[in-house]
Amino acid sequence: MMNVLINKEVATHIRSWRFIVLILLIVLTFSASLYVSSSGLREAVGNMKDPDQSFLYLKLLTTTDNAIPPFHVFLNFLAPLLGIALGFDAVNAEYNAGTLTRLIAQPIYRDSLLISKFIAPLIVVGTLFVALVLLMIGGGLLGTGVRIEPQELLRILGFTLISVLYVGFWLSLSILLSIRFRQPATSALTAIGIWLFFTVFFPILVNLVIRPFLPNPNYISEQEYLSYNELILNLLRLSPSQLYTDATTTLLMPSVRSLGPIAMEQMVGAIPAPLSFRESFLMVWPQISGLTAAMMVCFAWSYFIFMRREIRS
Repeated sequence: MMNVLINKEVATHIRSWRFIVLILLIVLTFSASLYVSSSGLREAVGNMKDPDQSFLYLKLLTTTDNAIPPFHVFLNFLAPLLGIALGFDAVNAEYNAGTLTRLIAQPIYRDSLLISKFIAPLIVVGTLFVALVLLMIGGGLLGTGVRIEPQELLRILGFTLISVLYVGFWLSLSILLSIRFRQPATSALTAIGIWLFFTVFFPILVNLVIRPFLPNPNYISEQEYLSYNELILNLLRLSPSQLYTDATTTLLMPSVRSLGPIAMEQMVGAIPAPLSFRESFLMVWPQISGLTAAMMVCFAWSYFIFMRREIRS
């Protein structure tokens, strides 16, 4: 029965116009970012001083001529919209159309229905991201003839997994709002408001609250100044977009050796060599855990409310 529900939800999303529009938007941004990065790829690879110069396929996702942002920066903006669009009317649309009562009247468990509402969009999104990654790798093979290194493949797959987790957080949040509010417009506006708060206003709020308490850097030690900046960065990491940015930047740029401020003593003697995949993955493990925990908390809250909700009224 779970497979039937998932297949039904997947078919519904694939046929919806809003999903098609979002897919076209993401494909266009991916194509534009890939075109810009591939046009300047030869110059970037020829720069022998760049510690990432051997990672050709990672440069397809990170190199830019400053005309447009790279794809992972674009995705930080578009992924929440994708998750919200797929989940803001997942439950209340069924309730308003009168189909939710008929579904529950069948031998279907409530939790199976809710899990299918969550898993089906993730399957669609995961398939989309994997297809884009395969297109990128195939285009790189045809354009350059250079084989992809195993570490590059692991990093790109890790980037894809983190992107799916990021969409999953916003999907679980939008499903929670679709259960909480009976009108789809209300749940959509609330989800977009939360997204705008964390993306635009939260960094401004943190700076407004913390900056007046920061001492003058001319009268404190370097270590104390770095500690204050680390505090600001940790507060910014309460935002899902900051967690996603830290994780994807570290995985796609092996030269990134730290996600926080570094003292001059720590930089002395450091070898400008790229990190291994294992070291980069361990560095971003807290960010991945944070995104996963936030997604699970939102879905557990949705599960709790939906299992106790009276749907026959």
